[in-house]
Amino acid sequence: MVLCIVMMSLIGSPDIFASDSPHVMPKFSLAKPGYAYVFPRDHGSHDQFQTEWWYFTGHLLGSNGRRFGYELTFFRRGIDSSDVRANPSKWAMRHVYLAHFALTDEKAPQFLVAEKISRAGIGKAGAKADVLDVWIDRWRVMAVSPDHRQFRLQAETDEFSIDLIVESQKAPVIHGPTGVSYKGPQPGQTSHYYSLTRLRTHGSLQVGDDTMAVEGVSWMDHEFGSGELADHLVGWDWFSLQLNNNHEIMAYGLRQADGTFDPASSGTLVLPNGSSQSLALQDLQILVNRHWTSPVSGARYPHYWTFTLLNEGIELTLAPRMANQELVTTRSTGVTYWEGSVDVSGTWKGDDIHGQGYVELTGYAQPYRPSGPK
Repeated sequence: MVLCIVMMSLIGSPDIFASDSPHVMPKFSLAKPGYAYVFPRDHGSHDQFQTEWWYFTGHLLGSNGRRFGYELTFFRRGIDSSDVRANPSKWAMRHVYLAHFALTDEKAPQFLVAEKISRAGIGKAGAKADVLDVWIDRWRVMAVSPDHRQFRLQAETDEFSIDLIVESQKAPVIHGPTGVSYKGPQPGQTSHYYSLTRLRTHGSLQVGDDTMAVEGVSWMDHEFGSGELADHLVGWDWFSLQLNNNHEIMAYGLRQADGTFDPASSGTLVLPNGSSQSLALQDLQILVNRHWTSPVSGARYPHYWTFTLLNEGIELTLAPRMANQELVTTRSTGVTYWEGSVDVSGTWKGDDIHGQGYVELTGYAQPYRPSGPK
């Protein structure tokens, strides 16, 4: 649910956005009902929409018993304009690409973050249109199997790196009715949004001087659209949960200034056979049990939740594996947000349940403000 992160504060970002002539934005396509997904095409880039991201999170167990969480996200922001379209140069700035890479090392404990930003000129960054293949420098996500169910994730810094193969165990799950995820009542407050909710994962991980084989489970989100959130929204709380009974849950609460969730908030319950059912705000109850204050940004984040599906007999407790999983992305999107690994426990229709998940919290360090390169 991070579609609008790039929109929040690209103004004032590094000089990569500089241009010698004013940009007059063209009309990008809006996400509209009736969109027909076709895979593997829709794993690729959708340049007719202004904003797009590919987002992977996962939980990894090292061969030595160490536990990790990871996030690897690529963003594309279309900033095409009439003057750029007329420019034949390979350096013409039609898209900007950004990426975030984070590792939760529970044993240390430490939370490591890296970020990148680049224009698409001469192949330094890009995304293919008909298959999943997106990159910035040597950070990359790409399909590696003929059936497009396996993908390779690679990201490397001096401190930490991953090289993973993830394989989808379920078909893509489309969020929202008629192929549209609604973020508000107005035209254009929409996106196209799907997930691969259970990805069997194996590969290698390096942190400091340690390199190890790892295996685990990952989650992938892909979202694209051209709209922005309503002005009265200050941020969102997003949850992806993978349970040991082979169910998954995605939910997002679009947060208003008083802390309550907007009626457009929603979610999806995914069943073991890959089918799904939509969840409206009235189906969800998300209670915050305690808070954590960042020593870096001063933001006060929710921390520990009771997450209930009211009509399903499901009550879950979400507990962060580490308190400090805050990203301060001053060298890319300029957004400060909490994106962290959580443990899940509770009851499912009277039976004990456990699992794992990821939670994203935005708008706590600074309220959401729609913006972008003009």
